[in-house]
Amino acid sequence: MSPEDEAQSPKGPKPLPGGFAFLNMGFSAAVMVALGVLLGLWLDSKFHTSPLFLLIGLALGLFMAAMSVIKQIRTYL
Repeated sequence: MSPEDEAQSPKGPKPLPGGFAFLNMGFSAAVMVALGVLLGLWLDSKFHTSPLFLLIGLALGLFMAAMSVIKQIRTYL
């Protein structure tokens, strides 16, 4: 197929990702949540404000995990 034919053909849906892509999504989400919780725990121990920074870190980690998964999913849409 020549480059001209590829440019004229309609784009169909992209193929579904393999298992590795789903594993990567889950792993990156888990790492972001864990980092947010660990950062929150560290700040709570430093400033003696338990559980304030733990909750903030958890919320921030969940938000970043969701953004990461959305960004990875958009490559297949």
